[in-house]
Order: sequence, then structure tokens, then C-alpha cells
Amino acid sequence: MKACWPHMGALSISDRRREIGKGVAALAFALFCVLTIALMQRAGWFDRPNIGAMRWAGQARDTDVGRVVTIVMQAASAIGGTVGRFALLSICVIALWRSARRAALWLLTVVVGGTLLNLGLKQIFAAPRPDLLPHLDIVNSYSFPSGHSAGNMIFFGALAMLGGRYSGYWAAGLIIALIGMSRVWLGVHWPSDVSAGLIEGLGWLGLSAVWLPARRREQ
Repeated sequence: MKACWPHMGALSISDRRREIGKGVAALAFALFCVLTIALMQRAGWFDRPNIGAMRWAGQARDTDVGRVVTIVMQAASAIGGTVGRFALLSICVIALWRSARRAALWLLTVVVGGTLLNLGLKQIFAAPRPDLLPHLDIVNSYSFPSGHSAGNMIFFGALAMLGGRYSGYWAAGLIIALIGMSRVWLGVHWPSDVSAGLIEGLGWLGLSAVWLPARRREQ
């Protein structure tokens, strides 16, 4: 039996390295997709769908139903903003701290790290905000990739991963989609900005999943 132990340990280390490699590959592929979208957007390939969606939102905002939808979109955008998201993160970390400290630390690290990644990408691409519609939200940063989309994909996606239930993934997906759509409705992001943010968030979750506590039965 003792002769088998080194082999088992080597296999475990190999599997771990393979997991890390997959996580790094997931993030690298996501960043490649984000770069591709950025180049295509600058080349004008997305002008027709971007402008079409934005004009449709502008027309819909002026209807009676649209005014009600605007209130919902503004609320969703506020909840998914940096202040709202980090307030929710604080509540979750405090709630998890006693019973699942590793999960709390993982969640905090994933969200903060993903936020820093998005801020860095915004500075790299330095894309201006769309000016086709009046902005219904105060924005002071670059547009690409969408911080709301990336940040909430990471936050709510990480919560769903910790929960590990299909209902949690569905709920997270609906919330993420609503917040992403709200940014186009409010006139502060092109749809391609939102798509890039979602892909960025998925890539970061792919890397973060390597250290997910639930996979190690630590939660």
C-alpha cells in the first residue's frame, strides 16, 4: 500500500494542474472574445444591431408602458451598480462568515478580483459611451466592456455556484439578463458592450471555479 501512495499523490497533483489549466484557458478564451468584439465594434461591424437596439429602446421609452419599464430598469441598474453590488456582497460575506468562512473568502476574492479586471479592461479599450439617446443614469467611466454586466455575472454567478442548485442558476441568469438589458435601455451601453461584459464575467468564473470551496467539500 505504501508503494502506491506516491503514485496517487502524483496523480492528484496532475489532476489539479489540469483543472488550473482549464480555468486559465477559460479566462484566456473569454479575453480573446472580448478583444475580438472590441475590434469588430471599432470597425463598425456592430453598428447596425447596436444602433437598431438603441433606437428601439428610445422609442419604447417614450410610451406609457415604457415609462414604467424605465423605473424597473433604473432600479435594476442601481441594484447592479458598484455600490449596490458591494452592499449585497457585504451582506452575503457576513452571512457566510460563521458557517462557511472559506466560501465567504472565495466569494469576496472572486468579486473584488473580477471588478479590478473589468476596471483594467476599461482603461485598455477606453471606449466612449454611446450618445445616441439621453442617458438615464449617471456614468463617469468608459463603456467597454460593461461593468454592470461583468460584475453581476461574476457576483450572482458565484452565488449560484456556491449554492449548486439549478434554481439558483436560473434565478441568477434572469437577474443578470435584466441588469444587462437595463444598461441598453438607459442609453449608457451598446449591446456589444453588454455582451463583452457577460463573456468577461463567464471567463473569470471559469478560472475562479478551480478554487470553489464546494468542490473541495469545504463549504
